[in-house]
Amino acid sequence: MKDLSLHLLDIAQNSITAGARRLDLELTEAGETITLTVADDGRGMAPELLAQVSDPFTTTRTTRKMGLGIPLLRMSAELTGGSLSIASTLGAGTRLQAVFDGGHIDCPPLGDLPGTVSLLIQGAPDLRLVYTHRRDGQAFTLDTQDLRDQLGGGISLAEPEVVLWIREYLEEQEGTLKPSVS
Repeated sequence: MKDLSLHLLDIAQNSITAGARRLDLELTEAGETITLTVADDGRGMAPELLAQVSDPFTTTRTTRKMGLGIPLLRMSAELTGGSLSIASTLGAGTRLQAVFDGGHIDCPPLGDLPGTVSLLIQGAPDLRLVYTHRRDGQAFTLDTQDLRDQLGGGISLAEPEVVLWIREYLEEQEGTLKPSVS
């Protein structure tokens, strides 16, 4: 995958497929370290599946016999000297964390995070999605429950005007985070 936002989209889609009602996405930039964390309250994984989830020939999908998302994310992180960890409890959810050396030549760019997050919200408007981006002590959070409360429940988060507003809001918030100092 070309950038971290695409990895995020793939892993988040796994959470949605696993029946998550809440999905926490966190991107933390601290100096040269980039940490991507995805946590959900979906079905979780049995210990046997968790032990094999980084194998590209292990997947729960019935439409194909390969699952490349997690193995590619692990490879991307490890190419920078980083790591990937996954913790999961059957029936309770999964937490994945990928750590990258952002200064390494092989570190993928962040990509279109506002586009990715707004696409996830549009594709799963009933999901509670909490997105937090931290950069060197600054942060902002978007919580879809707050948006629902403000809209009064009469308007879906999948409405085109709402999705456009979410994307523009995220772009604005991303712009308020000062660039990391290397």
